[in-house]
Amino acid sequence: MAILTVTGAPRVRLLSVDTAPIPLRGLFVEGDPGPIASSLAHLPDLAPNALAFISGALAGSWIPSRIKEIIILRMSALAGCRYCTAAHSVVALDSGLNLDQVRALRGAAPIYAAFEDERDLAVIGWCDAVHAGSESDLAMARTVLGRYYDDGPIVELTVCATATLMLNRYATALRLPVSAETLARLTREGLSA
Repeated sequence: MAILTVTGAPRVRLLSVDTAPIPLRGLFVEGDPGPIASSLAHLPDLAPNALAFISGALAGSWIPSRIKEIIILRMSALAGCRYCTAAHSVVALDSGLNLDQVRALRGAAPIYAAFEDERDLAVIGWCDAVHAGSESDLAMARTVLGRYYDDGPIVELTVCATATLMLNRYATALRLPVSAETLARLTREGLSA
């Protein structure tokens, strides 16, 4: 799988506290909220609901952050989303994944060499099947995932995976920029953006 190499400015202006509509200036209270929120700020009626959905789909829950980062990073790499892959490589490292696991999720190393835990492998297999969209792949991966998770958790894992895919397409279409801090961390870790 290839991560898209994107250069150039974002395809939309990223708003700031000074340029955002007044109802959305609260997004900037703690500083730069990142390019997803800064771009969604163009839509004052949609942004609060979209950001609430994104937070609910990707943020902490009963699923440990490490598992959510496996999903987010794997889906982002499969989709070739430079922004999400870069950002979540760093978050994945901070969530307890090691460098070999991050490389494997990004497609730069074999999955089975980096992961031994059957639950992790089931989640990765589910991500691969969701991304491919093939009924036979989904059926097989669901059988394996069902050994470790009941229906409720499977729905949540799937919401996380498909919300990530939606954000991958959004970030790639708008050419959202990776922060200098993230790029520096990736360089220190020996990972590319």
